Amino acid sequence: MVKASAGTVNPHGRTGVRIVVAGDHGTGKSSLIITAAADNFPVNVPPVLPPTRLPEDLYPDRVPITIIDTSSRPEDSVKVAEELQRADTVVLTYACDRPETLENLSIFWLPHLRKLEVKVPVIVVGCKLDLRDENQQVSLEQVMSPIMQQFREIETCIECSASRHIQVPEVFYYAQKAVLHPTAPLFDQESQTLKPRCVRALKRIFILCDHDRDGALSDAELNDFQVKCFNAPLQPSEIVGVKKVVQEKLPKGVNERGLTLTGFLFLHALFIEKGRLETTWTVLRKFGYNDDIKLADDLIPPLKRAPDQSVELTNEAVDFLKAIFDLFDSDGDGMLRSRELEELFSTAPESPWIGSPYEDASEKSAFGGLSLDAFLSEWALMTLLNPTFSVENLIYIGYPGDPSSAIRVTRKRRLDRKKQHSERNVLQCFVFGPRKAGKSALLNSFIAGKYSESYNPTTEDRYAVNVVDISMENKKYLVLREIPEDGVRKLLSNKESLASCDIAVFVHDRSDESSWKTSSELLVEIAGHGEDTGFEVPCLIVAAKDDLDSFPMAIQESTRVSQDMGVEAPIPISVKLGDFNSLFRRIVTAAEHSHLSIPETEAGRSRNRLINRSLMFVSVGAAVAVVGLAAYRVYSASKSTSG
Repeated sequence: MVKASAGTVNPHGRTGVRIVVAGDHGTGKSSLIITAAADNFPVNVPPVLPPTRLPEDLYPDRVPITIIDTSSRPEDSVKVAEELQRADTVVLTYACDRPETLENLSIFWLPHLRKLEVKVPVIVVGCKLDLRDENQQVSLEQVMSPIMQQFREIETCIECSASRHIQVPEVFYYAQKAVLHPTAPLFDQESQTLKPRCVRALKRIFILCDHDRDGALSDAELNDFQVKCFNAPLQPSEIVGVKKVVQEKLPKGVNERGLTLTGFLFLHALFIEKGRLETTWTVLRKFGYNDDIKLADDLIPPLKRAPDQSVELTNEAVDFLKAIFDLFDSDGDGMLRSRELEELFSTAPESPWIGSPYEDASEKSAFGGLSLDAFLSEWALMTLLNPTFSVENLIYIGYPGDPSSAIRVTRKRRLDRKKQHSERNVLQCFVFGPRKAGKSALLNSFIAGKYSESYNPTTEDRYAVNVVDISMENKKYLVLREIPEDGVRKLLSNKESLASCDIAVFVHDRSDESSWKTSSELLVEIAGHGEDTGFEVPCLIVAAKDDLDSFPMAIQESTRVSQDMGVEAPIPISVKLGDFNSLFRRIVTAAEHSHLSIPETEAGRSRNRLINRSLMFVSVGAAVAVVGLAAYRVYSASKSTSG
């Protein structure tokens, strides 16, 4: 592998790099800038220069550079702070003949940047090198090493002399390079190793270039890689040289088939250690990675959908995931254990299912493994909640087709209602209810979690997803979304909050009258919100804790509410006894037939009566008009006959 061609035209998509120069008074900021721009040391230097533009073709990357000079006067500190916060990179200067200005970098300037939350690369520049005391024999590395240990944001240190034209262009070359080819995302300076996300990206690139999947890059594959990244082939002697360098330092880096992944990673670490970060960045960008070492946004197909449309994986994507599951189920036990899942996602920036909402959303074996159904359920949930993220991860793990072929946008729910049937494979159920009603226990049981008597209140929305078999041919992914009682108001503050809901379930503790009262009030509130926004949803009432005696008048109360609102009578269940009364099938069936089980509030009925009455008046008026027109025609005909 060699460096990118010097003739490369701005491969970074950047319109420019903004470099802000700061430091103590008299450290040579303005002289440095003028000398770099005009190639002449100035005789008279103004206190602060206006923004200075360097020629576009000065450096190989051909990205325009704008240099911002800053004042050293205390009264200008606010303006200086604003400029620093707008910087792409900061050049901090000190004077080689004034040790106190170097000390002030770690005493004031570098802590000041942190206080301002300026999180960009920093280049430390020692100006006036020609004025340094000749008796001072301490090297730049010895001077700067302690400061660089303390302030990891320092990318490079360099000394220069504007009056003697020593290393002036290099200052802004390193400053530009720190932006276009930053070290921080790639390399851990402390451990001197590639960072995990960089390793994962390079592993994916290696696999993509290993066309015969034999675990090594042959000479031909290495050459293809070189041409793709750098537009220039490798000579046979260069390939031999590359492999020789690797083999001398790392015998495992090369085998009889070619360069191994270990060797490939070693080469990139070597490039970075030698300051050739542009080589690794060129490779990453050629394969679609951005500065965060994630796939660039333009590689993910944009999605357009109405609020009541959802996104699902296509059959093509599901078939790919089934094949991936089999490939990484190394012990053939029908489960993906933690290490197998980690290996599967080892070419993604990180595992997408760490943390909420995915980590505890699906059924797991005693050893934490995922069955095929649970694996596909996690993907169904991720695609429903964040389709772009789902497609991105499909690409990371090797999806071979056009990314847009991996997902489909479902039909609008309003159209489903007209058709009286939903074609969705993934259905989302909002679970409402008061505290201690049994919502969490219901979600736990859905993913085969253990029943527990202890109460742990849910403070944030929580998800559970699993497969529900309606029949041999009808298999759906059901997503349960638990809405804490305290979260209902926030949910309903959004007009479109129910648009993503296929069905709502209202859970109450059948032994507690206040639980029933709160749950039925929630039902009225959700139904009213649906009527007001046009996003009505089918609803079911669940009477949990059927193993306990119901409160007095429970049957009469629930019957009255069910009949008044036009929904099914409460479904009794007992999570403790494992008696679910086919609840999950009933949820799916009700969601599939979304024209049924839609509750109607008193306000909604009044509104509908008013609309129907208006329609009736329109109909009667039209009928009268038709009769009048007919009578007139009869009258006209008889009149002409008698005439």
